[in-house]
Amino acid sequence: MQFNLAFIASAVLVAASPVLGANFVWFSGAGCTGSVVSTQDNVPTLDCVGLANGGSAKSISYSGVPNFVDFYKSGGGNDFCTNGATLSFGGGSGCATAPDGFNLESYFYD
Repeated sequence: MQFNLAFIASAVLVAASPVLGANFVWFSGAGCTGSVVSTQDNVPTLDCVGLANGGSAKSISYSGVPNFVDFYKSGGGNDFCTNGATLSFGGGSGCATAPDGFNLESYFYD
């Protein structure tokens, strides 16, 4: 009986634990270098995310991504997660750098 009670209590704690999102840091330079433009912690999944001021950055580091992350370049038809990702990566952590002549403007992850 004690085992069953402990198991149930553990299951309730796991179910009640908050699900934290991934973390993203926007940088002015390529390769996640230069000054930090913005930091976004615990971002929820399945939402297109950009900067509050509508800006962009040359690179974005990410961590805690469970499955995939798509990045979209600034300008034209790719603004705010439209018309296909510029860069796509699997889950985990890493750094995305925009192609030459562009910045990154938004991302979407799950």
